[in-house]
Amino acid sequence: MELPILNNQACCTPGTSCCEMKYPVAILGAGPIGLAAAAHLQTYNVPFILLEKGDVAANVATWEHVRLFSPWEYNVDNAARKLLEETGWTMPDPQAIPTGAALRHDYLMPLSEQFKGRLYTNEEVIAITKLDADKMKSANREAKPFLIFTKNNQATKTYKASAIIDATGTWGHANPAASHGVFLPSERKLSEKITYQIPNVVVQSMRYANKKVAVIGSGHSAINSLLQLVKLKENYPQTEITWILRKNQVEEALGGGVDDELAARGELGLKIKEILSNGSIQVKTPFYVQTILEKEEGVVLKGTEQKIGPFDELIVNTGNRPDFSFHEELRYTTDPVTEAVPALADLIDPNHHSCGSVPAHGEKELRQPEPNFYIVGSKSYGRAPTFLMATGYEQVRSIAASIAGDTEAALNVQLSLPETGVCHTGIGGGGCCQ
Repeated sequence: MELPILNNQACCTPGTSCCEMKYPVAILGAGPIGLAAAAHLQTYNVPFILLEKGDVAANVATWEHVRLFSPWEYNVDNAARKLLEETGWTMPDPQAIPTGAALRHDYLMPLSEQFKGRLYTNEEVIAITKLDADKMKSANREAKPFLIFTKNNQATKTYKASAIIDATGTWGHANPAASHGVFLPSERKLSEKITYQIPNVVVQSMRYANKKVAVIGSGHSAINSLLQLVKLKENYPQTEITWILRKNQVEEALGGGVDDELAARGELGLKIKEILSNGSIQVKTPFYVQTILEKEEGVVLKGTEQKIGPFDELIVNTGNRPDFSFHEELRYTTDPVTEAVPALADLIDPNHHSCGSVPAHGEKELRQPEPNFYIVGSKSYGRAPTFLMATGYEQVRSIAASIAGDTEAALNVQLSLPETGVCHTGIGGGGCCQ
């Protein structure tokens, strides 16, 4: 499918490079970052298409019951806000903290309505290459358009694009329970007894009520899952909750508390700390899962030196990883440790940094060996955690400016992120908070 410049209009300031574009920019993923990219490109009148695997903000829909850490002021992109306000939309209270449902229904869905005719849902990208050129071919490569193959049910479609912004994120590509990072057949076999998301325990109460439930993971997702289970236990006191971490001490997972500039994020750690003191949760740490065994009495976790269990249900919140399977015919690079965009890796590697903050960065830092191909949003962080939407909004603002030929705006990256209150370093690393 070839989509020329919309209405044959100039796409930006006359004489700049984007006015030579024959094909639109393809944005992959219609979540917060992908929709923000569309808003910025529209500001420059750069033609684009949005390709989304499911429905708009489909990933957000899976955690609609979860409250964000950050208030609205950090969750609404500036270009998107201006675009929406032209339609009569009113910005929610900047200091209020939305749930995933509010983020989706009060912001992302109205924003997506502005891109009708350019937003294609249920279009799963299965491969990207260059027209008539695989990864090995260099001759005239930069002049060739990108070729995008998508799958919609059983139908395969083809799109051409002058540039690609991959904002597909990492949610839905979970890490396994096993500490070595490999999904073994034994874990796959037990998929009906394992969830890798933050379950809506209120809706799924009968799945967990009066059951033996283990939550594996030490991040905010795991704490959210635990807090829901504790609430369930108030009505179903036979529910047994075990928290399994790899940390040397559970205190390492509790965050910055009152020192966290995002009060809701700090509050999670304070709540779970209070709950731990009353014995509602059994803690097993450090424990490194080697394999998962299905026994007659339930699910047993085999560690390095011992086994624990049995459990009826597992909630595995051990983070997510990027999917690069559809990049195979492109020239791209990632850090070998974090799988992040290389320029960001040293700043966000959790082996060295605990705070998850990163200095302002944009198009220059996100460039790939394949010109006009960008990995943005949480996927630009690879496997590293604690990505904030505000970071992705600044990334796509800079990239849109660069594509439009506004070099000054592209290089003028600015970002102010709230600190976690736990900014310390590990061996060999420097502090990452500012």
